[in-house]
Amino acid sequence: MLDSSSNSRDGPVHFTKIMSKKISFHEPFVQIAGVIDWLEAEMLLAAGCTCLGFPLRLPVNQTDHSEEEARDIICRLPAAVVSVLICYEQQATEIARFADYLGVAAVQLHGDIELAELAALRRCRPDLAVIKSLIVRADAEIQGFVTRMHTQSPYVDAFILDSYNSVTGATGATGLVHDWSVSRALVRQSPRPVIMAGGLTPANVEQAITTIRPAGVDAHTGVEGTDGRKDPALVRGFLLSVQAGFQAIR
Repeated sequence: MLDSSSNSRDGPVHFTKIMSKKISFHEPFVQIAGVIDWLEAEMLLAAGCTCLGFPLRLPVNQTDHSEEEARDIICRLPAAVVSVLICYEQQATEIARFADYLGVAAVQLHGDIELAELAALRRCRPDLAVIKSLIVRADAEIQGFVTRMHTQSPYVDAFILDSYNSVTGATGATGLVHDWSVSRALVRQSPRPVIMAGGLTPANVEQAITTIRPAGVDAHTGVEGTDGRKDPALVRGFLLSVQAGFQAIR
């Protein structure tokens, strides 16, 4: 949930969330993914981040840390901060086990998981927020996405649109922007909230929000410096642009 009470560039950008048994996507969901270590986590918290994503067990991209290190960071986060496991696991029992081990409030699933496994995950962990990725490629067909959304919507809480890298085969953290007209069409037709990802930066995220009108946004490589770590100025600039974007569409 956005708190517009503070627009100061000297303090943190305030994104507040009312804690409940499950994450609500009725207010803007703003995630920064790929937290390298506790030092970086502290910087993100100081900037005003309230949702941190932890990509693990990746088929293409290299992970930022071990599962044990991720668990240590998550355990040290304030209770009001949402932690999200980002993974490609396809079995409900393993997803639930992995989420329990890390102590996360949500999972973001990028794998080609069967509908029966999504249903099983909902049954065994009804308290766990489930975000399902939809990877937008150059030849994306909107109706195919819409059909999948309606099929999966009984078992997920939100969808996230991300970009495909045809060179590396990566389906997330590509730094690539996909066709926003596809994203806008999917937001309009989705039965669940839609989070926007894919090459979002401080320079384009406000326009992305006002054009696509998503329920939330996600950034990873777009707020990193040349050393691969999150850049404090880029993070703060991103959050300020996000706040401006969501205020504009209210």
